[in-house]
Amino acid sequence: MPSDNHRNTRPVLLLGAKGQIGRAVLESLASLGEVVATARAPADVPRAGRWIALDVTDLAALRRAVREVQPAVLVNAAAYTAVDRAETEVDQATLVNAEVPGVLAEEALRLGATLVHYSTDYVFDGAGTRPWREDDPPRPLSAYGRSKLAGEEAIRASGAAHVILRASWVYAPHGHNFVNTMLSLGATRAELRVVDDQIGAPTPAALIAAATTRILESLRAAPSDQMRDLSGTLHVCCAGETSWHGFAEEIFRLARAAGLPLKVEHVAPISTTEYPTAAQRPHNSRLDCALAAERFGIRLPGWRAALVAEFPAIAARAREG
Repeated sequence: MPSDNHRNTRPVLLLGAKGQIGRAVLESLASLGEVVATARAPADVPRAGRWIALDVTDLAALRRAVREVQPAVLVNAAAYTAVDRAETEVDQATLVNAEVPGVLAEEALRLGATLVHYSTDYVFDGAGTRPWREDDPPRPLSAYGRSKLAGEEAIRASGAAHVILRASWVYAPHGHNFVNTMLSLGATRAELRVVDDQIGAPTPAALIAAATTRILESLRAAPSDQMRDLSGTLHVCCAGETSWHGFAEEIFRLARAAGLPLKVEHVAPISTTEYPTAAQRPHNSRLDCALAAERFGIRLPGWRAALVAEFPAIAARAREG
């Protein structure tokens, strides 16, 4: 394994810089030194810096890129996130969410590097009301959830030093997410129907990115022989809980206060059975984040306070169209 000094001078390799978490991580990781991002084209990298043209689904090219960069840390924010489409695109979801992380873990082990990977509450079946702990048995309900669980299992089986961060209900000013969908629909429809019996904690990508940086700063300060003790799976999401309906109501309250044009006058609460989808969603997406607080001092704010803090950027993005 490389010495601690050599480990700390090598770059961070970020995969998936175009996505919600990837964009936020790219900004947050600047404090750690050189960050090399992968993208299909330079326009996919939202800030200037070193980048490598790469399609992560080309596994041979993926291995070559990792070996070229020789990173101390690999951050995998690349993911297949089309939950419903994954029911018919199982192979593609598995390739991106399971095979790619497996390759990255193998390369991380070979380099003596640390792999940070993002997963999801969808690895659980959503039974009960207790927040899920990291060691609870996963039972995914969907092809998407199964592909994400397979990625976790490949990383653990590799023997590489790793941190898997499970998050829930992620949103950002950019990209396809619930907040932007609600603002788009609310601008054109007088009434919306939103599910009220699925419960979770909406979490901005920026806070997940900040947690990632805090974890990596702690790992960088740790001796090499302690790295594996710090490896593992952590839950990172905002405090508190709400339903999709409650989340929508708060989005529209803030949108009105920000002066965004809205046509919506009523948001009707409905059950999951009234809004059938191709993929089955968990009813209980609560995550117990005590381990992240204990190990790294990570305590995210309540979901409502986080949304208030994030909303100026969301509103500015919405005005841009």
